[in-house]
Amino acid sequence: MDTGTEQPGKRARHVVVAGGGIAGLAAAHRLVTAGVRVTLLEGTDRLGGKLRAGEIEGAPVDLGAESMLARRPEAVGLAREVGLGDLLQPPTAAGSAIWSRGELRPMPKGHVMGVPGDPEALAGLLSAEGLARIAAEPGLPRTEVGDDVSVGDYVAERLGREVVDRLVEPLLGGVYAGDAYRISMKAAVPQLFAAVQDHDSLLAGVRDIQAKAAAAAGPQQVGAPVFAGIRGGIGRLPGAVADAVRAAGGEILLETPVLGLARTADGWRVRTDRELLSADGVVLATPAWSAAALLADASPTASAELAAIEYASMALVTMAFRRADLAALPDSSGFLVPPVDGHTIKAATFSTRKWGWVAEAAPDLFVLRTSVGRYGEEEQLHREDAELVDLSVHDLGAATGLTVKPVASLVTRWTGGLPQYPVGHQARIARVRAAVGALPGLRVAGAAYDGVGIPACVASARRAADEIIATLTPAPGTGRGTGE
Repeated sequence: MDTGTEQPGKRARHVVVAGGGIAGLAAAHRLVTAGVRVTLLEGTDRLGGKLRAGEIEGAPVDLGAESMLARRPEAVGLAREVGLGDLLQPPTAAGSAIWSRGELRPMPKGHVMGVPGDPEALAGLLSAEGLARIAAEPGLPRTEVGDDVSVGDYVAERLGREVVDRLVEPLLGGVYAGDAYRISMKAAVPQLFAAVQDHDSLLAGVRDIQAKAAAAAGPQQVGAPVFAGIRGGIGRLPGAVADAVRAAGGEILLETPVLGLARTADGWRVRTDRELLSADGVVLATPAWSAAALLADASPTASAELAAIEYASMALVTMAFRRADLAALPDSSGFLVPPVDGHTIKAATFSTRKWGWVAEAAPDLFVLRTSVGRYGEEEQLHREDAELVDLSVHDLGAATGLTVKPVASLVTRWTGGLPQYPVGHQARIARVRAAVGALPGLRVAGAAYDGVGIPACVASARRAADEIIATLTPAPGTGRGTGE
């Protein structure tokens, strides 16, 4: 069926959104709220992308992302707009830890993505030689960063490899499942990249970031939570956004992959395995490789740039233990693991301790999850579920003294789950946006562009939607959109 038979100017403008992850849903919500007719197409049988709700032994759990940055407004704002505001909750006050050199140590405070403003912030985690190396940094000559530099290379040159390997690497790895020595500082830690433009000393730059953040926050933000979850799991957000889109008249089709995209005289033609759709605008909120395939004809330049974006794969191993079987676990919300120590797991989250609703739903159980795999370690995901559970239990035992097996386990694989942001990523994305921006009524959104966190994905979706809405605004005296 071709839905583009209505006469232009006598119908609501129609925008197709390709991709039903949180970016696609947020774009659809923004568009339908503005009065645009929306059709969202998702190739799989579910919505949400890397946000996925589940349960283990009756306890609600997230099987993907579990929290969102609360100090950025986009994601918490979207949650409130779709009726989840009363369910927003911060994690508990339990602190986190680092499992380094065979010991669990409290997560240091006073750093920016592992980079301290004062070497004393890392006392107890680094060796005396490592701390002395940091203390000597202000006396080093300036290190030029050029157009971009990897976080690991720059920090290692200024402060030594130990701070990178023991803190920066596990923190960055927890966000990007990547390698600190490849990850772009400009893209992944932009505030740090900006600071080192203005300061010869990295330590001075970090202190400047911290001072500006404190001044911007003001006294009302002191002690405010950095992260937020949703009671029952952040995986509830996609369903709530989808419900809001449908309630406003939007159409959502599952198991309907976009197979082709072509520019027409007055808009776009979107081909699925069921029908041809005519649209005034299109938002591609799919992974980079999918967007690259769809843009091969319309924009070979953007297609080639997107095809070059690499992804990391990982697995989450969720386990439930009987509380009665457990000896005392460390009093924390979990821990990160430096890859340099050679363990299988890269992090563990004690969900029962971190999220109050997990403990309330299953008071006799202790629920936790580990993460396995990062960029360059795809072979980890080829292991059987039982092996991943056994390896996780083994590492948990070495870290915490755990000696019992779980009563239930669930392995969730995220193949190609996280886009990588290597040196030059922002320049690549600028080229993509320039090429796509030359095509009226077409925009891209999602984790591949401006950040992998939920707020960043929502922000990219709203940017894409707002730019398309601007092209659909009738020109004065014509009643027709400027994109037609």
